[in-house]
Amino acid sequence: MCIEYITIAALFAVAIEVKPWNAVPSVTEETWKSLVLESDLPVMVEFWAPWCGPCRIVQPVIDELSKEFAGKLKVFKVNTDESATIASDYGVRSIPTVIIFKNGEKKEAIIGAVPKSTLTSSIEKFL
Repeated sequence: MCIEYITIAALFAVAIEVKPWNAVPSVTEETWKSLVLESDLPVMVEFWAPWCGPCRIVQPVIDELSKEFAGKLKVFKVNTDESATIASDYGVRSIPTVIIFKNGEKKEAIIGAVPKSTLTSSIEKFL
């Protein structure tokens, strides 16, 4: 019986490794201006951290939205541990936080692990 649990745990670990968090590119303090503020398209940015449980829950939704709105919306993520200045500049005090930018301006912030429909409604307002 213990072997079954170990096998299931091992399979779960492999499944996590197969689907990395790399579907959405990261933005850093060095690339913020060119990728987000100077974008011709609206931009959705997820503020997250590796230790954040709710961030892990919302990440697959962010990945899906990135694919669904490809060509209409750019999607990036910011690791708040590595780019704390960006988070501070935009008043991010809780993660996950998603901010939508248009023409270089912050238009809307969505705080917490919200349903996909909530994010979709927010995105569609700025397309």
